[in-house]
Order: sequence, then structure tokens, then C-alpha cells
Amino acid sequence: MAITADQVQAVAHDDAHDDHGGHMTVEEHNENMKLGMWLYLASEVVLFSIMIVGYIIFRVNEPDIVKQVHEELGVALVTANTFILLASSYVMVLGLREMQKGNRDGMIRWIGLTAVLGTVFLFGQYYEYTELAHLGVTLGFDGSSEWSTLGMRFYAPTFFHGVHVLVGVIWALEIIRRGRQGRYDNNPIGIEMFGLYWHFVDVVWIMLFTLIYLV
Repeated sequence: MAITADQVQAVAHDDAHDDHGGHMTVEEHNENMKLGMWLYLASEVVLFSIMIVGYIIFRVNEPDIVKQVHEELGVALVTANTFILLASSYVMVLGLREMQKGNRDGMIRWIGLTAVLGTVFLFGQYYEYTELAHLGVTLGFDGSSEWSTLGMRFYAPTFFHGVHVLVGVIWALEIIRRGRQGRYDNNPIGIEMFGLYWHFVDVVWIMLFTLIYLV
């Protein structure tokens, strides 16, 4: 499931204590943070894998329906949206690099652009959903269209991914707020955690784009 606001703040927190109440070193704190994030991402891989397998099974059993939807909708919009999301990962790296160099303002600009690109991606996804609805690709509960059977298999992984993008946008805005307070001046681990999460979101989308739109 997606990260909650409390979890985002916990991941971004720069002060840590061990189980005995003593202070950990910065290196120990950072390693623990990274381990926690990798464990969280591993759980997300399991959830996405289940949904992807469900789509693949449908794709194998109903190739004609998928082919018709591809022909009607095309992939131009989704390709552009994919480029936007990939670009957001690049500018996120630039933001982390600026903070590592001590350039707080530079970090804020690049992370802000990351949030903007993520928001543009979400608007593109919303527009795509409206077009799919016009084609009759619904959640498939009433069977009113031959394409409605595709709905749940398609919307489950893509909407779940969209929720992750939304959480990432909110997280980026939180990083900007904390960055202005100087929270990352001495230890940018919070930005690194966001970077791991955002790269994961990108990698998942590349898989979804390939399997759902290209294959």
C-alpha cells in the first residue's frame, strides 16, 4: 500500500535514537533508513507483481480486446507521459546533488520541478482515463461493453501506481518545506529516501508501460 503522511515524515526525519535511548551515528542512522526503505519497496514489488500477473493472464486469454483498445487509443499520450516521469527522476537526482554540494536553493528548485512533472503526469493519466471511459473501458462490473472486461485489469495497477505518484508529489513538497528550514543542510538522507522511492515509481511505470501499452 502507499506510504502515509506519517511514514513520509518518519522517513524524512533527520534525528534518530537507538533502542537504548542513545544517539546513533549519522552513518548508522542513514543505513537504517535505507534498509527500512528497501524493505518497504520490496513489499510494494509483491503488490504490483500480483496486479501485473493478473493483467498478463487477461492479455493472454483476450488478445483481441487488448489489440482493439490499443488501436483506438494509441500510445502517443502515454509515451509523452512516460517521458515526463523519466525526466522527473533526472531532475530529482539534480536536486539531491545540489543539496550534497550545500546548495539549498538549487535543491528546492529541482525538487520543486520534480513535483511539477509528477503533477503533469497525473493530469495526463486523468485525461487518458476519460478517453478510455469514452471507449467503454470501465471497471467491468456490469459487462456493458466488450472492453469493460479489460477495465479492472488495467485500472488496478495503473491507478495504484498513480496513487504512488501522488504520494511522491506530496513528499517532494514536504522536502521543500523542510529544506527551507535547513533540515537537510548537514545530512540529506531524507532526500535520498525520496529518491529511492521516486526511482521505484519510475521503474514500475516502465514495466507497466511496456506490458500494458506496447506488448
